[in-house]
Amino acid sequence: MTELSPAAQAVVDALYMEELNGPQQLLALSHAAAALRAVADQVVPKEWPTIEDYNEYQQGFAAAHIKHRNQILAITSELKA
Repeated sequence: MTELSPAAQAVVDALYMEELNGPQQLLALSHAAAALRAVADQVVPKEWPTIEDYNEYQQGFAAAHIKHRNQILAITSELKA
């Protein structure tokens, strides 16, 4: 497996893959990535209104959520690669 970020490595370490063969390990990583995508959709729904519709405070709040969603999705991309 390629070099992973600390966050993606923590997900891999949390999976018990010692007894799994290659295809089973790929399936376990795929399941973990799917679960993280579901988490990302809870942080910021896909139907999130545009930030311009909010006041300054709401824009900062939304921007932080979008940043966290993108970070979670980056982990899923690493796991899928």
